[in-house]
Amino acid sequence: MSAVLVVRPSSLGDIVYALSVATDIRRERPESAIDWVAEPGFAPLIGLCPDVREVMPFNLRRWRGALGARRTWREMRDFAHALRRTRYDAVLDLQEQVKGAVIARMARGLRHGFDRASIREPLATLGDDVHHRIPRDLHFVARCRRLAAAALGYEVDDAPRWNLHPPADAAGIPDRPYVVMLHGTSRDEKLWPQAHWRALIEHCEQAGYASVLPWGNAAEEARSRRLAEGFDNAIVPPWLALPQAATLLSRAALAVGVDTGFTHLSAALRTPTLAIFCATDPARHGVACTGAHARDLGDAGAPPACDDVLAIAGQLLRSAPD
Repeated sequence: MSAVLVVRPSSLGDIVYALSVATDIRRERPESAIDWVAEPGFAPLIGLCPDVREVMPFNLRRWRGALGARRTWREMRDFAHALRRTRYDAVLDLQEQVKGAVIARMARGLRHGFDRASIREPLATLGDDVHHRIPRDLHFVARCRRLAAAALGYEVDDAPRWNLHPPADAAGIPDRPYVVMLHGTSRDEKLWPQAHWRALIEHCEQAGYASVLPWGNAAEEARSRRLAEGFDNAIVPPWLALPQAATLLSRAALAVGVDTGFTHLSAALRTPTLAIFCATDPARHGVACTGAHARDLGDAGAPPACDDVLAIAGQLLRSAPD
């Protein structure tokens, strides 16, 4: 059996898009086993893809903070042994950073990565054996798919697809049609005004939909509760682990979110999705690349107006299957 190793330890949205590579490889080389290196927090997401045989946890953040601990050195040794257990036909370095190059260099097999003109950190090219020139202005999903295709000798000319299977149940799922509002993000400049979110919740409530406002930290939970205040059908669920969040998204009538990993996950799950862009480029980070069920609004420095979001949200809800 041939084998392929994918090196993409982080972040959530980029791992979502990189997972389309697993679907491509399974279709083009069904005999290949696919292994993946990821930070432990993202391993449950990759575990939703049955095309991936094994996820190898790369816990760099904790290791750096506890270099004197015996446990750290034991985990680092176990990771290195797991990485070298298999000789891979191809090692796909999709991280674009030095840490990805270091991981790729530790693995056994021909290492493929972006060339100096294509990569975010040119020094990382030292860790790869074969360098591929993939235009930097392409969407990340296209860049990953092109690199994998070049490394493994096939072509991609269709829309990306994902083979993700969320668990059957999750907390906080309403017993009526609902819209998920993904307002949280790690960068404040990506935020959309809270008054606009409340207008969207009101719009959904009038249309008969519940609004679900998940959160990932204390600040986001507080914002979710402020946004939900005063509405009869606005729900702030308990904290959801990645698999349960995927279940929530997969069953939604619509997801509306800023440029954050869960918005990209929603689109990959083929849930009708509207992505709101305030500080980043939708051409490189948007969800529209996943299909007609997903739309992008706004641009870097040009957040979309509330009325435009309401209009597109209505269109997506009306066009979605019952």
